[in-house]
Amino acid sequence: MRANRSLYLGIFCALATATLIHCQSQTGYISIDCGTPLNEVDRDIVSGIYYASDDAFITTGVNFNVSEEYGYPKNLNLPYVLGDVRAFPQGNRNCYSLKPSKAKDNLYLIRASFMHGNYDGSGGNEKALPEFDLYLNVNFWSTVKFKNASEQVNKEILTFSDSENIYVCLVNKGKGTPFISGLELRPVNSSIYGTEFGRNVSLVLFKRWDTGYLNGTGRYQNDVYDRIWSPYTQVSWISTKTDAYIDIFQSGYRPPDEVIKTAASPENDDDPMELLWTSDDPNARFYAYLYFAELETIEKNESRKIKIMWNGSPVSETPIVPSSKYSMTFSNSRAFTGKDHLISVEKTVDSTLAPILNAIEIFTVQSLDEFSTAIEDVQAIESIKSTYKVKKVWSGDPCSPRLFPWEGIGCSYNNRNHQIKSLNLSSSGLQGPIALAFRDISLLESLDLSNNDLHENVPEFLADLKHLKFLNLKGNNFTGFIPKSLLKKIKAGVLVLSADDQNLCNSSSCQDKNKNNMVVAIVVATSVIFLLVVLVIIWIVLRQRKRGANSGPRPLLPSGKRRFTNSEVSSITNNFNKVIGKGGFGIVYLGSLEDGTQIAVKMIKDSSFGKSNVPSSSSSSSSKQFQVEAELLLTVHHRNLASFVGYCDDDRSMALIYEYMANGNLQDYLSSENAEDLSWEKRLHIAIDSAQGLEYLHHGCRPPIVHRDVKTANILLNDNLEAKIADFGVSKVFPEDDLSQVETAVMGTPGYIDPEYYRTFMLNEKSDVYSFGVVLLELITGQRAIVKTEAGDKISVVHYVEPFFETGELDGVVDPLLRGDFSSDSAWKFVDVAMSCVRDRGYNRPTMNHVVSELQQCLAAELSRES
Repeated sequence: MRANRSLYLGIFCALATATLIHCQSQTGYISIDCGTPLNEVDRDIVSGIYYASDDAFITTGVNFNVSEEYGYPKNLNLPYVLGDVRAFPQGNRNCYSLKPSKAKDNLYLIRASFMHGNYDGSGGNEKALPEFDLYLNVNFWSTVKFKNASEQVNKEILTFSDSENIYVCLVNKGKGTPFISGLELRPVNSSIYGTEFGRNVSLVLFKRWDTGYLNGTGRYQNDVYDRIWSPYTQVSWISTKTDAYIDIFQSGYRPPDEVIKTAASPENDDDPMELLWTSDDPNARFYAYLYFAELETIEKNESRKIKIMWNGSPVSETPIVPSSKYSMTFSNSRAFTGKDHLISVEKTVDSTLAPILNAIEIFTVQSLDEFSTAIEDVQAIESIKSTYKVKKVWSGDPCSPRLFPWEGIGCSYNNRNHQIKSLNLSSSGLQGPIALAFRDISLLESLDLSNNDLHENVPEFLADLKHLKFLNLKGNNFTGFIPKSLLKKIKAGVLVLSADDQNLCNSSSCQDKNKNNMVVAIVVATSVIFLLVVLVIIWIVLRQRKRGANSGPRPLLPSGKRRFTNSEVSSITNNFNKVIGKGGFGIVYLGSLEDGTQIAVKMIKDSSFGKSNVPSSSSSSSSKQFQVEAELLLTVHHRNLASFVGYCDDDRSMALIYEYMANGNLQDYLSSENAEDLSWEKRLHIAIDSAQGLEYLHHGCRPPIVHRDVKTANILLNDNLEAKIADFGVSKVFPEDDLSQVETAVMGTPGYIDPEYYRTFMLNEKSDVYSFGVVLLELITGQRAIVKTEAGDKISVVHYVEPFFETGELDGVVDPLLRGDFSSDSAWKFVDVAMSCVRDRGYNRPTMNHVVSELQQCLAAELSRES
């Protein structure tokens, strides 16, 4: 497609040689063709501008060509940058980083261009077109939306840069995948365009009209600011033109010759020239810049004097007299505000000639009222990102805008700048020692570095973080000692340390061995033992398959967990006296160990038993489910996964024995009277606990695991309403560190199954994400996964929520049992996270790492309201 495009452009260039003009100076220009291959630089034959690939400006996104029906060769006049796009299916915020040679304290015109062109094969119909937001640095710029797939959308802004980097960010707001076709930056004379209003505002282009347009491209080589001028006329207007020289350099605005040498005037000399528009925002502020130059020879007895009116009120105190020697620009000193606007260009009472207007630009004011992250925190987190090559969508400002901080980052917001207060890098593939840069995040309260490959000593400089309250170092390979300064904080109760039990040494004898060292030894559990266990399991499974499912007794599972006999299982369950749950593979009974510890005993159905307490089923499927779940339970350990106590595996029965969860499963709890006391905060804690369990399966396990049956019935609650994921009987283990999709039979529960997985039989982690999205919607609404409507129909809870979500009716979504007692900001973000999880296409759904981070922000918003 790209090679053909160049060929077509070459042919068009040859045919149009007579009309081409020389390339203008492009000093200071940044011209990016988004989606073009790496290192490819091409010249747009219309503008003469050289465009480069965007790989040097962004590290995320996927490249696509637009469909041939919208691009080349059918549309040879298509602007060069619109032939391909870069799309961003991952992350809520993806940012381009622009670094002009003289960025700070200079004025720039920045333009972003978009054309969908059915690049994604969605058909290009209106419902398939996305809507997303643009941000410049940390402030909102504009919303991007489309009427059809061929519409060319340009967004333009004039802004001062207050730093060396300028970020242009695309924000996914749950209405389709953001994408971009082109991005351009042009330096502008810093003394024009309302700079007297201060540098705390930007000007967003509303309209730029060439009112005397006769012919041309609308984009001209002698426009040093590379503005795009759109033709505009009215039936009652006439155009005039001159070939005489007009000086465009006396004014810093420097309109191109093609624009200033044409003008419009009314057919009737006494009529005004009126420009009318209506604003969607009644509080919007507008500034207009009107261009004038005299194009006719004025006789001695003639005069052309012009006054400007806005909504019937004069804008200019003195009349404007256009010059035939140079161009002049007039602007309103006070902003036009309100919904309806009418600019009238009229002749004065003593003018003999009709009014004229050569061009007009209209801008809206965008206040820059959002603060950036403190520079020290930015430098520290950028250093961490570089040191560990963090594979997260980390671009732009870490904390701002407030609704879209970086994944895994929580921030403290104040009136000057923002600071990072929590950092979750769990299961992020970090390797090496803990970097010194962590110390420079001075307000850090929570640091989660669990489930990585960090090693060497736990550094003493962590104690320098005065506000640190929680430190999670589990699942790493530290050696040496924990600093005494950290231990002192732990004993004082100002710091909670979460680490592997075998790595902590709190005894006096341990400290006696190292009186001169201010540290306590960490003992790292060896990976060799784990490897041996896995090899033995594999050997047993292969031997069992060779013998056949029914050829003699099943093998013992190698485990440090307790192995129970059938008689012992009968005894600890009081002869299977109390049923506490039922599933597709068997019944769960309440039991009690010798020390009084309550347990849950899951009896697996198997028709090969001589006597069974549960209905018969297929022996092979039951055995396979038992083996899969038992093997996984031996290898997965996380506070948000149900703990494995032991098993029974003999000729009479198969059973898996778990810790007892006093409040049962989430599905039953939401349907019980207890739901009355399930506050918004408690629902958020349950959501976060469950999400962390899934995050561990996807990103903390080696190899990674997809659960395949995530549902509220498989989320258990203990007596403190802490949630844990259970039932791994149909889980799928993926190749080491690879969650790319595999083809497999569809498993799961109706209402929770990922539609894409159901259609294609291709499974990956995003199938669990979809199911978890349904769980979140159940937590939010109090409804089941399949909702029964008033008409008696049954629909998915996803389709139940969709119309309320699209129209912004929060009350229609949130469980009425909450009686409005929640933060609306927290609730909307919660709903938004849930709906992002159930998007149709898997690549548009977030990862569980991202979901955990977003849910923690929901909780922060709710806790802020409560406090």
